Amino acid sequence: MRWSIDFPIPASASPIPHSAKILSLGSCFAQTIGMKMRNAKFDILVNPFGTIFHPLSLVDLISQSLSGEPINPTGILERDGLYLHYSAHSDLREKSAEALASSFQAKVREMQAYLQTGDFLILTLGTAWLYEHQELGRVANCHKQPQKLFAKRLTELKEMQAEMEAVLEKIHEENPRLQVILTVSPVRHIKDGVAENQLSKSLLRVLCGRLEAKFAQVSYFPAYEVMMDELRDYRFYKPDLIHPSEEAEDYIWKRWRETHFSPETQKSVTEIEKIGLELAHRPFNPDTEAHGKFLRKLLEKLERLNGQFDFSKEIEEVTLRLRSG
Repeated sequence: MRWSIDFPIPASASPIPHSAKILSLGSCFAQTIGMKMRNAKFDILVNPFGTIFHPLSLVDLISQSLSGEPINPTGILERDGLYLHYSAHSDLREKSAEALASSFQAKVREMQAYLQTGDFLILTLGTAWLYEHQELGRVANCHKQPQKLFAKRLTELKEMQAEMEAVLEKIHEENPRLQVILTVSPVRHIKDGVAENQLSKSLLRVLCGRLEAKFAQVSYFPAYEVMMDELRDYRFYKPDLIHPSEEAEDYIWKRWRETHFSPETQKSVTEIEKIGLELAHRPFNPDTEAHGKFLRKLLEKLERLNGQFDFSKEIEEVTLRLRSG
């Protein structure tokens, strides 16, 4: 008896090599897949402005980064002694408005560099529900401000499509080689309502389909579909029944690797992940000769691979463990 549906995902026409420069933006999947790629020694910038859920909020940040325009000071707010901005997640916060403006501008410059010189852009769309401030217009995050300040609406497909097409054209003009990978986040936004979440995800999926059909440099990875069909069971969710579990994240990561990495890159990633497990190993007794032998062997492996991947921090850590052993 079959307990789930599995389906083939075509291999990417543009596999991601370890030499690639990558930018990952958007909802939680952008964060999850981005961090897994960072741990696998890819050069990747992950959500410099924190988790961003709505396509048009991503459009705003990308446009601002491409132009390098300064922060809009009217979007700065103070909450509990910290300063935030309506265009970014609360992960980006400082103790003064001046410090926030400086940090924000540094993120703009960092993201600009990846957009202009990078090879891949991963965009994960989370929701089509948009919040608009009564004075500032659309915002990426309400930062727990009074609900009366905002209006919530479901964004029309044609509005999202027009703005996404415009920013993708702008990106292509700046950097013709940049490949864009779209995904729809598998995280369920059930605070909007179950039916409302499905409506939102449907709009985002149609949006991705239309963008993929129009732009040669745009492709789609079905993270949402893998979660909904191959992992159709609440045991693959965290206790909140909203976010994918660690098992689910690892499975989607496996599907991503099979789709977007060449066999050679997959082999390298497997070896790097094995090293990560060895580094995480903590022996019952670190003073034994067996553990010393284990560390020396690990150090040899790290030094061998260090010319290809940056293992300088790991080499330092293992060296310190050997000295203290």
